Amino acid sequence: MTKDLFREDSYLKACTATVTASGDDFIRLDQTIFYPLGGGQPGDTGSLSWDSGTARIIDTRYVDGDIAHILENGVTGPAVGASVNLAIDWDRRYRHMRMHTAMHLLGTVLHYGVTGSNISAEKSRLDFDMEDTIDKEAVGAALAALVAADHAVRCRWISEEELDANPELVRTMSVQPPRGRGAIRLLEIEGVDLQPCGGTHLRSTSEVGAVRIGKVEKKGRHNRRVNLHLDD
Repeated sequence: MTKDLFREDSYLKACTATVTASGDDFIRLDQTIFYPLGGGQPGDTGSLSWDSGTARIIDTRYVDGDIAHILENGVTGPAVGASVNLAIDWDRRYRHMRMHTAMHLLGTVLHYGVTGSNISAEKSRLDFDMEDTIDKEAVGAALAALVAADHAVRCRWISEEELDANPELVRTMSVQPPRGRGAIRLLEIEGVDLQPCGGTHLRSTSEVGAVRIGKVEKKGRHNRRVNLHLDD
């Protein structure tokens, strides 16, 4: 299995790795800084270089249970055993980190179950199990206050048995944390939020910057979609 360096340090921008498998349009590596599509967060993109070539990584996702780096069309990747250099498209990734952390904050302002989510560099959204309308100005002000408070953000791990004993930690209604690795990763926003999450996040809420509540859409009797934008 690929060692997922991004789980412990979301700020790694480059690393070296060794090719462990090669397919028609993807490679697998012994370790990576590239986040694979999951939990509403897109897979990372970036560049790959080795002794005899370079290539773009146009997506990262799980294939047959392990992380695969999808190469641009028509490129022959490095052979198994080759040493490679990886560099992520940092500006794109950092916006995903800002968005993802902001979404956790929004979930603490709106105390409803989460029925869906999607993150992008331009616009993100959370779907809530609620009938109520919301006061966008009040929600936006509460969100901005959490950002400005500069709460520390960190990750820690608990056992699957600990999660079973504390089911209230899971806010998402349609997706459960991945199991089978013996431990569950928690995202903790100090004094604000604690829940399972495998995504990449900031070190402090202040890094979110200016965030704005966008359109609030009715997607069913018990579903409201709240859109988020970064204003910079």
